[in-house]
Amino acid sequence: MRLSFLGAVGGVTGSQFLLETSRARVLVDCGMFQGSPSELVHNRVAFAFEPASLDAALLTHAHLDHCGLLPLLAREGFRGPIHATGGTVELAGLVLLDSGKLQEEFVLDQERWRARHPERAVTEARERERLEGELLGDVEETIRGQPPEIVIGHDEPLYTADDASATLPLFRGLDYDRPLEVAPGVSARFLDAGHILGSAIIRLEVRERDGDEPVVLVVSGDLGRSGTPILRDPTAVAGADWVVCESTYGGRVHEPRDESLRLLAEAVRLTAGSAGALLIPAFAIGRTQEVVWELDRLVADGRIPRLPLYLDSPMATRATDIYRRHPGDYDDETARLLAEGESPLDYPGEIVTTSAAASRRIGEAERPCMIVASNGMLTGGRVVHHLRDLVDDPRAVLLFVGYQGQGTLGAHLQAGAEAVRIDGAERRVRCRVRSIGGFSAHADEPGILAWLDGFARSARRPRGVFLVHGDPAARAALAARITDELALPVRLPRWREAVELA
Repeated sequence: MRLSFLGAVGGVTGSQFLLETSRARVLVDCGMFQGSPSELVHNRVAFAFEPASLDAALLTHAHLDHCGLLPLLAREGFRGPIHATGGTVELAGLVLLDSGKLQEEFVLDQERWRARHPERAVTEARERERLEGELLGDVEETIRGQPPEIVIGHDEPLYTADDASATLPLFRGLDYDRPLEVAPGVSARFLDAGHILGSAIIRLEVRERDGDEPVVLVVSGDLGRSGTPILRDPTAVAGADWVVCESTYGGRVHEPRDESLRLLAEAVRLTAGSAGALLIPAFAIGRTQEVVWELDRLVADGRIPRLPLYLDSPMATRATDIYRRHPGDYDDETARLLAEGESPLDYPGEIVTTSAAASRRIGEAERPCMIVASNGMLTGGRVVHHLRDLVDDPRAVLLFVGYQGQGTLGAHLQAGAEAVRIDGAERRVRCRVRSIGGFSAHADEPGILAWLDGFARSARRPRGVFLVHGDPAARAALAARITDELALPVRLPRWREAVELA
């Protein structure tokens, strides 16, 4: 029985884990790498297995870094079922169709850019070759002796919208807490992770032969935070032989919710007082819904003026509609508000933009106003052209409400950069930059430790905890706490490392 770590190790994206027994092969997540060029190059490496040989794929949730390469998997021959909760199935369809379209558009944009800037294109090509060489040279272990190989060129999309569309019939929706045999000898149970709608912790019982005592493997996916609005808290789990656990916020503690709300209200009032614009980069699924929820509550409580709010993310708008179709996943507070006739998923008088032209017109809108746009790390999407308009405006406020991956534009701004490059041009940073740590959809270090404590206290203590989905410093910090306080053995797997579980 073997588990191979094919992504989300040494970084926070590209989640992908392959479980193999003598009679089954199951893939948990098939995510896209995001962020810096050194991360993106991973997406163009051949799969470490034959996609057609998989019995099934299991999806923890619908964020792109967990589901984004499923169309490529299907295009390369996978024909098995993709098991996920009902909410994840709907959201993943939305995400993947949009991603396929963006992949095609990106290639066309790059062709035009190379035609306009041939000398810079040569320099960037050399840099890509260097990164590819470093990536392939750093792999210490390979899967079945096959070294990784770049198979998709930078002048072609990872997959198309048609590829994404062809993947959707493979999805199979299931309910929380219902065991399902997903492959011979492999039973899966999806438990609420509290991260975004439909997000799941996956508990696997694995048997090499019928009648064997099962090996229990728990994959955390992305753990949500306790006490956040809209969704339930992460499910407490006890007892496992092995745990694969995220570590995004290792070494960090989120601000209390009250402090986060105070900072959000302060940013709104600051914007109102200067007749400026408040720009909030937010991921379309999860973060946007929570930010809108909190703004609606602050207005209702009289804590902020009712500024115009532009929701400039068609995906976020469609995602919110999907949230509305799954009230069974809500926490008690949100269910109560809905029962009382309130609509906490909407801000009063919000202006939803659907077209690119309408998005551009926001730059001419009357101030003060608020803009929530995708994506959360400023690596693409409509938020980038809003930043281009506002980055050198001293009346504007740029408010980060989520994690900024290493090497991203968002991370540079959050770190205090005085100048940044946007669309190939250097711009001075004159806007006011603020950050709120309490809106993260991920558990912080105390939250992760509290979740793992259930395993540490159980009669079936894990033989090992594999930390994934975290930058190196975060993984190391969390590993030390787990070892010292929970006395659980911790491993920090490398990319493409395979570990024997039994």
